Amino acid sequence: MRKAADSEGTPAKIQSFTGLIAWQEAHTLVIMIYRFTSKFPESESFGLTNQLRRAVISITSNIAEGFSRKSFKEKIQFYSMALSSLTEVQNQILAARDVGLMHIKDFAEVAEQSVHVSKLINGLIKKSRTFLIPNS
Repeated sequence: MRKAADSEGTPAKIQSFTGLIAWQEAHTLVIMIYRFTSKFPESESFGLTNQLRRAVISITSNIAEGFSRKSFKEKIQFYSMALSSLTEVQNQILAARDVGLMHIKDFAEVAEQSVHVSKLINGLIKKSRTFLIPNS
């Protein structure tokens, strides 16, 4: 779901957080994590499964909340929290791989998506900073 353009080819204003490519790609990561953690043993349901799911859903939630904020300072704050949650997910998938809960191929797929999402969130933060008034 990419941004639509008007008749002159000018990108249309995004009306919902679901129109943000960063949210869309983070949502893809959510689905990936849920699929992979469903293969974890039941003994992990209150361990890495729960931790990964909570952290990954926090990414999209913070992007959505940041989108709804009026001030760019607040937007940056929520996008930064999304980035922190993403880092938490990256740490947890390393642990899942290292204790044998994720196959190397699955790990590589999730890790690649997480790096892609990281770049997109960093782009949101960088762009939002351009709208800040100095000393605000």
